[in-house]
Amino acid sequence: MSVMDLRGLSPAPVTVFTRDGEVDYAANAQLARWLVSIAGVKSLVILGHAGEGTFLTVEERLKLIETYAEAVDGAVPIIAGITGEGTRVAAQEAKASKAAGATGALVYPNHGWLRFGFQKGAPQDRYKAIWQESGLECILFQYPDATKASYDLQTQIDIATQDGVVATKNGVRNMKRWYTEIPEIKKAAPELQILSCHDEWLLPTMFDVDGLLVGYGNIAPELLVQLIEAGKAQDYPEARRIFEQLLPVTKAVYHRGSHMEGTVALKLGLVKRGVLDHATIREPLKNLGEAAEREIFAAFDAAGIGPVSTSAIAAE
Repeated sequence: MSVMDLRGLSPAPVTVFTRDGEVDYAANAQLARWLVSIAGVKSLVILGHAGEGTFLTVEERLKLIETYAEAVDGAVPIIAGITGEGTRVAAQEAKASKAAGATGALVYPNHGWLRFGFQKGAPQDRYKAIWQESGLECILFQYPDATKASYDLQTQIDIATQDGVVATKNGVRNMKRWYTEIPEIKKAAPELQILSCHDEWLLPTMFDVDGLLVGYGNIAPELLVQLIEAGKAQDYPEARRIFEQLLPVTKAVYHRGSHMEGTVALKLGLVKRGVLDHATIREPLKNLGEAAEREIFAAFDAAGIGPVSTSAIAAE
């Protein structure tokens, strides 16, 4: 099977709304075209946390997949977040996403598992059903260690070695587990692509990965591509330099009271860069307030991350 090449940056774009809260499909297409124009971007991963995917109706989700697929015109794969509760529900969601134009599936755990944990074998069956029903190439999503939906090593290996699983998005946020488990996963599944999603502190994971799958890719894709290259070259001084340059933005966007605030901050960052006109979000997200907006805008200035050229944003 020819698999998606994710060895680079895979941004997780926000979903752009009109000022009155409807999905702005034209603006989403524009965002997609800008991101895919950047060398080193290997896929676009929509309908996840950064994309407010669970806040959209089924019809909006499918139309957004169609919009992205049309906008990138085959330049990169479109990967859809699959979030439905229940294995059959998720498999049907994946099948509809494939029909709408998706190539891959970022498979979220059942969110009931966040509270109650999962029964052994259930995650493996979720991935198997999605692959068999839809044919979407699957990304194993490892949730933070602080949750009950974080998979133990054997569960990760079982999923990683199943048909149709081509990568893992690892956000365990526990470096003891990272340094123990990533080598074992690589040993068991040598072809599996390892992607970090540790937006708030990327540097420790940069030297073990094939790429990044991050919401951060919305606002600083150019620097993140450079960070990936430095990590692959095992060039710690250069990776550290880029990390330090990004640090004001990292703090302003991700070192907040709740990681969910990061989605709001991403939209403000896109406003600062001139990619979006406004930062409209959907409930249950809340605006951060004027003080936070000023802090985020100042962080971009401190990092030397300037506006995107009008021609780059408007490119068809």
